[in-house]
Amino acid sequence: MNRLTNRIKRKFTFRSTFAKHVAIPGISLLVLLSIFGGIFPDQTGQALNQIQDYIYEHLSWVYMLILTVVITFLLTVAFSKKGKIRLGADNSKPEYSTFSWIAMLFSAGIGIGLMYFGIGEPMAHYLNPAVADTVDRAKQAQLDTFFHWGIHGWALYAVVGLVIAYFSFRYKLPLTLRSGLYPLLKERINGPWGNVVDTFALCSTFFGIATSLGFGVVQLNSGLVHLGVVPEKSFTIQAILIVALIGMAILSSLSGLNKGVKKLSEINMGLAIVLMLFVLFLGPTIYLLSAYSEGIGYYFNNVIELTFKTFAFEEEGKGWFVDWTIMYWAWWISWSPFVGLFIARISKGRTIREFILGVLLIPTVFIFLWMTVFGNGAIWFDQNVLNGSLSAMSGDLDMMLFGFFEAFPMSTLLSVLAVIMIMIFFVTSADSGILVINGLASKNRKNSPKWQGIFWGGLLITASIILLRSGGLQALQTMTLITALPFGIVILICLIGFWKALYLDEKYHKTKFSYGSRSWSGSEWKEHLNDILSFSNKKDVEQFIKKRVEPAFKELKTALTAKGVETYIERGKRGKLSIELLIPHDNIRNFRYGVKASTQDISDSLKTERNAPDVEHDKVVVPVTYYEDRRAGNDIQYLSKNDIITDVLREYERFLSIVSDESNELIIMDYESN
Repeated sequence: MNRLTNRIKRKFTFRSTFAKHVAIPGISLLVLLSIFGGIFPDQTGQALNQIQDYIYEHLSWVYMLILTVVITFLLTVAFSKKGKIRLGADNSKPEYSTFSWIAMLFSAGIGIGLMYFGIGEPMAHYLNPAVADTVDRAKQAQLDTFFHWGIHGWALYAVVGLVIAYFSFRYKLPLTLRSGLYPLLKERINGPWGNVVDTFALCSTFFGIATSLGFGVVQLNSGLVHLGVVPEKSFTIQAILIVALIGMAILSSLSGLNKGVKKLSEINMGLAIVLMLFVLFLGPTIYLLSAYSEGIGYYFNNVIELTFKTFAFEEEGKGWFVDWTIMYWAWWISWSPFVGLFIARISKGRTIREFILGVLLIPTVFIFLWMTVFGNGAIWFDQNVLNGSLSAMSGDLDMMLFGFFEAFPMSTLLSVLAVIMIMIFFVTSADSGILVINGLASKNRKNSPKWQGIFWGGLLITASIILLRSGGLQALQTMTLITALPFGIVILICLIGFWKALYLDEKYHKTKFSYGSRSWSGSEWKEHLNDILSFSNKKDVEQFIKKRVEPAFKELKTALTAKGVETYIERGKRGKLSIELLIPHDNIRNFRYGVKASTQDISDSLKTERNAPDVEHDKVVVPVTYYEDRRAGNDIQYLSKNDIITDVLREYERFLSIVSDESNELIIMDYESN
């Protein structure tokens, strides 16, 4: 009977991996903000717009600063020795092939955006440039689009993903945003500060996905109207699409990352390449390829100027600057928790250099080609084939892509292909979003029950439909952009901790065996074991100097004096616990080999570790050498008397070798003696 009861309990027990201090406040905020934005969309939007306008007008320079610091930091790390560090164990290999990795980057980071803005943004810049008297509008439109969709946006994704992946895969911390603060907060990341950061990331990710899906479903509705599948653009149709597509995303998320997002991303990547090549080769091919080449050169020639450009001396362009550039920087920052977390999840085993250059350059090169083929192609067709019909659609970005296809043969097939791509991008964005949100809400605990994925998908459906119906998506988008500023500051704080961790990582792997252990032999292993399991203090160092160092120096002095070399032993030159062997010279630098006590802190981790040697004090005192030329000394606590004699002779041989070389005159001369 008891066995049966236990089986029933196990079967029907409600199981959850939610971290209550993140999930409960996160879900509460999501529900409250969705309801408030749905009931009072106009009032909410008005209040948020005022805050956004103030931030954009007075603090736009902060966004520029954040982007500049992030890009500089990433390039510095990528091209330093730290770039060789792996995101995982030193012998780990990438989990996904390069093609799968890139495909998933696109699906999570820019999928719907490419379809929605690929033609719309270049056309918008062409028709309404930042400065009215722009001479070559098409070329400037391409440059502005490249700038907004290029390295800067991906740098934000890269830095968040890199920090999270590093601490998660290399140091076994949770794959959540709080882990990036570990070097600064230590164990406190498991307290209120960590909970606040993860809750913020959860809400930002949720509403970022909701607003992006809002763009996607409206464009998808337009495409279906264009194809005659549905009669009109309406809320009912869009609601049905949301339910159907997020339902597919839920099923995909339940199948896991390898079967769901990975396969759909690879399919969509292939479709995107096919669609782009079709437009490229059936359009003005030579013009587009030339524009692509020239556009890349123009971009890199102007990217530094654009990075710092705030239109301080071009008043007429400030509105454009705020509406486009600052909006994009805020948007990329607000999306960086979602995309960064997803990129981190798929990047285990890659080196830091491979990660940074891959995330920065591969998507950028492809996006530039996409924006050239579709954006410059649309401008060319609008001028030479369509007689301005695309320009006339500038107020309806949802339909512009399908209007562009009318200039090509098999336009219906192209529109069908575009609709399929939008649907898949929609599903993969929602799918990866559900995985990321669930990971944040559960501190990335393994084996989450399937109902949690269904729950997040259902909440996403509900919130998207409510906000779409009420017009509240725009208000939530504005709120998401506002929160980008404080999160940008969090990113900069994470960089400080990340740099500290990289420095310690590099130092750790450069640490060699103890200097004194080089002469160890197996015959005295018990004595050596006793040495390394004890932590010396001042009395121990005093005894070491008295019983090993001083006798070694005296034997050397006797031998050197017999050879006619004047030698002295002096005490107390570098503190009470110090002794040195000195061979003075008249014209060249003296030879000095000294030993002094050096105090070092013992880590709290070792002091509190149960299965480790007993630590009676907070500090350890060790004998360290010093020299006349002020080189860094060595810890010689494990050397015997004869080992110390050998070490002094080794240093003296080095000294004689250097002073005998005439080319070293500049560094061996003792100018004080002269």
